Amino acid sequence: MNLHELIEQRYSVRSYSTEAVSEEQLLYIMECARLAPSAVNFQPWHFYVVRRAEDRNKLQECYNREWFRSAPMYIIACVRHDEEWVRKTDAKPHGQIDIAIAVEHICLAAAEQGLGTCWVCNFDAELCRRHFALPENEEPAVLIPLGHPAAEAAAPTKQRKAMEEIVTRWE
Repeated sequence: MNLHELIEQRYSVRSYSTEAVSEEQLLYIMECARLAPSAVNFQPWHFYVVRRAEDRNKLQECYNREWFRSAPMYIIACVRHDEEWVRKTDAKPHGQIDIAIAVEHICLAAAEQGLGTCWVCNFDAELCRRHFALPENEEPAVLIPLGHPAAEAAAPTKQRKAMEEIVTRWE
């Protein structure tokens, strides 16, 4: 499948089967994240793989939704603020941009492997930091449930703006 087909296929999965993600699949997905580009190649990220039941329960306290509980595992994607590149002209830090690129690599790699993911940013980041004793320099930015989509899971029709609404051509 080409990249366009993969992007069309990927969707936010909110229902997972109990089937485990294989170690090979996880390593492939994390290798894709490792290869993501970042500003000045600083790679200001760290990823926590959450599989143990007691840790999954802790994470579910940070985002208490029934569908979220169905995932067999999670990835906590963190920005290391002391490692992020900061643009000199306006002091804009790029860690959030860099983590977004890496997370999308994770989501696309998972879709290629026949797995489902969902970006979760609406969670209690401070509780997550405490539950997992994250270092002070790391901000939990995105939670990614990861697993095999449940049989009833189906990709919704994508609703996107028209090209002319998002692209201005200066030719």
